[in-house]
Amino acid sequence: MAGTAVNLCLGVLYAWSVFAQGLQNDLGYTATQTSLPYSVAVILFALFMVPAGILLDRAGPRLVIFVSGILIGVGFIIAGMSLSVPALVIGFGVLGGAAMGFGYAAPTPSAVKWFKPHMKGLITGLVVSGYGLAAVYVSPLANYLIRNFGVANAFYYLGAFFTITLVVLSFIVKEPPAGWEPVGGEPPAPKATAGKPAPAPAAKRDFTPGEMLGTWQFWSLWLMYAFSASAGLMMIGHVARIAQIQGGLETGFLFAALLAIGNAGGRIITGILSDKIGRTATMILVFVIQAINMFAYASYRSAATLTLGAIITGAAYGALLALFPATTWDWFGLKSAGVNYGLVFTAWGVGGFFGPLMAGRIIDATGGYERAYIVSAILLLVATGLALITKAPRAVETPAAAAADA
Repeated sequence: MAGTAVNLCLGVLYAWSVFAQGLQNDLGYTATQTSLPYSVAVILFALFMVPAGILLDRAGPRLVIFVSGILIGVGFIIAGMSLSVPALVIGFGVLGGAAMGFGYAAPTPSAVKWFKPHMKGLITGLVVSGYGLAAVYVSPLANYLIRNFGVANAFYYLGAFFTITLVVLSFIVKEPPAGWEPVGGEPPAPKATAGKPAPAPAAKRDFTPGEMLGTWQFWSLWLMYAFSASAGLMMIGHVARIAQIQGGLETGFLFAALLAIGNAGGRIITGILSDKIGRTATMILVFVIQAINMFAYASYRSAATLTLGAIITGAAYGALLALFPATTWDWFGLKSAGVNYGLVFTAWGVGGFFGPLMAGRIIDATGGYERAYIVSAILLLVATGLALITKAPRAVETPAAAAADA
């Protein structure tokens, strides 16, 4: 619960389209200018997941979350002080992105260690659902603050709230003590197929970060994450503006909230589903659904179709944030969970940097998002192809491992 609450604070990233719309309407910024702080936040978020993962593996979650709380408060103060593009990039993009990287790195690896392996997808989905669900309350709250107190004060008030909450939560999130027996009951028995006995569970080995980087499966997983995340992050950064342009709707903050509901639900549902049918099969399903949605998005012109599109986009994107960490820990183990997933997560940052900026440039040049949708759909189909050919890596052979096999 505490880990989910941490993510409910840091998910302010997914409400950026409300700030972007306010900056464009009130200060006359272009879509490209308002995409820049968001894209910088995404890439710094991803990059700081690596040092945050190292710190988590060495010092535990308390210090990591505490640092996150301080960084986000300072960042929001800087962003609100001048509202210039450089201040927004430094405050929200650099410091806010670093805060998100530190805060996001800690709760999920800590939470899954309390539970048995067969619950990994469920627990991951529950904890990260907070990040996706954050925009449900942050979007209308930010919209209210911007309309009544101005954009600068919206940054100040939200920054203070997030700092206080995260500092308090840093004293609650912790890893299990030595000798802890994970809870969760017995895993379901593997089913026999074609008259053959059910296979015994595969032995688990932990990959070091260097060993993981030496596998081709890591790089395939990395590309799948980058290609699939770019579509969702593009939409999150622009959904309020898309509702205004394609539907003539001035309630863009509601679409950010709808996308967030889908985002949170997708994380939980696919976390559970992947525990049952497998991570790769679930990934393929998600990639195909999102690709179809992207090809169709240019035709969404009414409130009903834009609502449906936002929910599907959010659910398919949110699924990634449950599937990729669970897959990383399935394939490479939990011993270096923080830094290993931090390295995989850099793909999310690259996708998030490319997607929103691409969309901003396209809308400024053409007045519409049609080309951005097509590019995103093609990348999702490439990710589908990679998922079809990528299997879990073979365990690294070490003397101890060989002796265990013998």
